[in-house]
Amino acid sequence: MNKEIKLQDLGLKDYKETWDYQEMLFKEIIDLKIKNRREETSIVTNNHFLFVEHPHVYTLGKSGNAANLLIDEKELEHKGAKYYKINRGGDITYHGPGQIVGYPILDLDNFFTDIHKYLRFLEETVILTLKEYGVKAERSDGETGVWIDVGTPFARKICAMGVRASRWVTMHGFALNVNTDLGYFDLMIPCGIKDKAVTSLNVELGVKEVPATEVKEKLLKHFKILFKAEFIN
Repeated sequence: MNKEIKLQDLGLKDYKETWDYQEMLFKEIIDLKIKNRREETSIVTNNHFLFVEHPHVYTLGKSGNAANLLIDEKELEHKGAKYYKINRGGDITYHGPGQIVGYPILDLDNFFTDIHKYLRFLEETVILTLKEYGVKAERSDGETGVWIDVGTPFARKICAMGVRASRWVTMHGFALNVNTDLGYFDLMIPCGIKDKAVTSLNVELGVKEVPATEVKEKLLKHFKILFKAEFIN
């Protein structure tokens, strides 16, 4: 089993370009797994982890409701935002500047073959990272992602998640609001969940900006421990 994960920080990159790149890496791993099975070989599969920040974009998961986007194409253009229907689970999500997006493209045969556990580990990575900033975050029953003040009238989401998996290979991942312009969330029903607010790390801390590089380092630290992995460049 290969527990090394190739780490790439793509910086600010268009959503569709990044999606195409994910698909390429995803397909390479699956094709190799199919070849191994067909030819009875045991060539080691690779794992990848992409950090990226997207320009303003709304994405709708395959089980989502398009009505959860509250503006039309003309208003999207006015806001400088794009819109895509994509092949992950979940409903509608916003990505934009100030948000840390993580896309682990892993062959779970290298780690553990349990999608439920995989999602919980992604959530735990974020929960432990926020804990280092003194922010108590947690899961909300029946709602994937990471939340604050669960079970109260002030419940608010700080990290959205959506994953696709095939042959135990994953793609898509998590979007953590760090220094995000939360006004863009007013133009949709986040993840299809009404009457729930959205927040960001800088808002929770009452500061203008949290260093993104620092947050990424903490995320990688906890991800590495949970998955018993090693990051390589």
